[in-house]
Amino acid sequence: MPPQPQHGDQPPDSKPRKFSHLPLSTSGPLECALRGTVLLNHPYFNKGSAFTKNERRDFQLSGLLPQGVQTLEQQVQRAYEQYAARPDDLAKNTFLTSMKEQNEVLYFKLLLDHLDEMFSVVYTPTEGEAIQNYSRLFRRPQGVFLNIQDIDRVHHDLSLWGTADDIDYIVVTDGEEILGIGDQGCGGILISIAKLVLMTLCAGIHPNRVLPVVLDCGTDNEALLADPLYLGLREKRVRGEQYDKLVETFVKSARELYPNAYIHFEDFGFQNARRLLDRWRPEIPCFNDDVQGTGCVTLAAIFAGLHVSKQKLGDLRMVVFGGGTAGVGIADQVRDAIATERGISKEEAAKQIWLIDKPGLLTIQVEGLSDAQKTYARSEDWSSKETDLLGVVKQVKPNVLIGTSTVPKAFTEEIVREMASHVDRPIILPLSNPTKLHEAVPADVLSWTDGKALVATGSPFEPVKGPWGRDGKEVEIKVAECNNSVVFPGIGLGGVLCRTKLVTDKMLIAAVNGVVEHSPALQDDTAPLLPGVDAVREVSVRVARKVIQAAVEEGVATQEGIPESEEELDEWIMEQMWDPVYRPLKYVEAHAASRQARGELRVVGSLPQRK
Repeated sequence: MPPQPQHGDQPPDSKPRKFSHLPLSTSGPLECALRGTVLLNHPYFNKGSAFTKNERRDFQLSGLLPQGVQTLEQQVQRAYEQYAARPDDLAKNTFLTSMKEQNEVLYFKLLLDHLDEMFSVVYTPTEGEAIQNYSRLFRRPQGVFLNIQDIDRVHHDLSLWGTADDIDYIVVTDGEEILGIGDQGCGGILISIAKLVLMTLCAGIHPNRVLPVVLDCGTDNEALLADPLYLGLREKRVRGEQYDKLVETFVKSARELYPNAYIHFEDFGFQNARRLLDRWRPEIPCFNDDVQGTGCVTLAAIFAGLHVSKQKLGDLRMVVFGGGTAGVGIADQVRDAIATERGISKEEAAKQIWLIDKPGLLTIQVEGLSDAQKTYARSEDWSSKETDLLGVVKQVKPNVLIGTSTVPKAFTEEIVREMASHVDRPIILPLSNPTKLHEAVPADVLSWTDGKALVATGSPFEPVKGPWGRDGKEVEIKVAECNNSVVFPGIGLGGVLCRTKLVTDKMLIAAVNGVVEHSPALQDDTAPLLPGVDAVREVSVRVARKVIQAAVEEGVATQEGIPESEEELDEWIMEQMWDPVYRPLKYVEAHAASRQARGELRVVGSLPQRK
C-alpha cells in the first residue's frame, strides 16, 4: 500500500502529466505572490486550516492560524456539520454562498461530496428563492452589472475584469424569466453565478476564469419596484431599440475584450431568448441553455426511451404542451435530429411535432405566433377537431408527451390513459419547474399506465414502487431528472477547450449522443433514462470529447494540438479540468508573477486602464 499523506502534507499528484504544459493544466504547484492576511482573504488561494507547515512559514501565516494542520477531508466534515445545522434550505444556500467567498476549493469539494443532497440547494428550487430575496440577502457584489441607462460605459465596465486571455466562460442574463419565477430584475445576477458554479462543479471550468453578468434593463415586477431595498434600476423594463443596443454593445465588447470567451445566454424572456440566439449564433460561440440545453437533455431522454421501447426516431409523434422558450427549444432539437436521421428537410421533420399553448393546438389560424412557433403551426384543417390537450392526444396518438407549460396536473388520468391505449411504452416527460408546477407526478403516471410509461421529470422525485413486475411482483422504478446540468457543462467545456468559433447543430447532436451513452436505462429498463448528477463529471468528459470531435470535423475548432485518439483526447480534456483539491503553493515575487499568481483575476479595480 502506498504511503498515506500525513496531516500538513499535500496529497500526491495523481493527474497525468503528458499534457501538463497546457495553459489550463491543473498539474503541479500553483504559483502565488500573496502573503499573510491578503492570502487568507483570497478565495482561490485560501486553504484555511489546511495550509501546510512549510506554506505557513513561506507565506507568513504562522501567527494567523491555529496550530492544528488539517486535511481537506477534515475541513469538509466540519463544513458539512455547519451546513446541516442551518434551519432551512435558504439558510443553507446563504451559508454556501459565504463559504464560496472564503474558500473555493472547500466549497466545491463539499458540494461534490454531497452532490445529491446539495444540488437542489445551490440550484433549483432553492436558488430561485435566493434570487427572489437577492436585495434582502445582499452582502457583497459579485459579477458585472450593466445598466441600460449607461450603455456608453459597458465596454469600460467589462474591461475591469481582465485581459484578453483571462476569461473562458461568460454567463449573461437580463433577469426577465428566471427559473419559472419570472422577472427578478438585477437579482438575475445570481442565476449567472449559479450556472457558473455548475460549470465548475460539473465540467471543471476554472472558477477564476469565468464572468457572471446581468443586463439591468429595469423590471416589470411590481413587488420589486415597490421594495425600498431593491438594488436594481427602479423603473419599468426597457425594451425595443435601446434594449437591442445594450445587448449588441455587450456582445461586441465581450468579444473584443475576451476573444476566447464562450457566451452563455440564460433566462432571457420568451420574446428575446430565441431572437437573440438566432441573431448571434452565426457569428460567435454562444449558447442558450433554456433553448438548446433543455432541448438537448430532453432529446437524450427521448433517445434513451426510444431505445428501451424499441422504436426509432423516425417513428416519433411528439406532442409538446407549452409553447414557450423551453417547449420550442425542445421541439427544435428533436426536429433537427429527425431531419438528420431521416435525411429530410427541417420543415418536413417538423410535421412529426404538435405544439400546444394557451390558445390550444398551434395552427396557422392562430394569431400572434412568434416566428419560432410558426415553424410548428399545423396547416391542415382542425376546425372540426378538439384542439385541447386531450383532443390532440386522441387525434395524434403520440408516443412522446412533453410538458413545459407550468400548468400543474395538466396531464390528467384520462389523458395519460388515452395515450397509453395507443402506445405500449409511452414516453411522458413532465418538465415544468418547480415541483408544484409539474404537469403530473411520476407515481400517478406509472400507476395509470401499469408501470409501462417511461418517465423523466424536471425536478427530482423519489423512486416509485408498484406491482408491475412478472406475476405482479413489486418493482422499484427510478425516475430520471431531466436536468440540463448533464449536458450544458460538457458542451461548454468542449467549446472552451477547442476554442470553437461557433456552436453548431452537429456539435449539439454529438453532445446528446454522449449523454445517451451513459443512460442507465440502456442496461435496465427500470433504471433512469438519464445519468444522475453523481456521474456528471464523467458524462461531461464524454460530452466534451464528442463536441470537440464534431467541432474539428466541421472546421470550427481553432485550438492547435487537439489529440485524435479518443483515449488521448479524454486525457487532454481531464488535464485541463479544475478539481477541488489543494495544490501546493509556490511563492513567486510579485514583479515576476502572472496576474493569476497576484490574485488579480476577477478583481475589479485592480487593473490599469486599457488604452
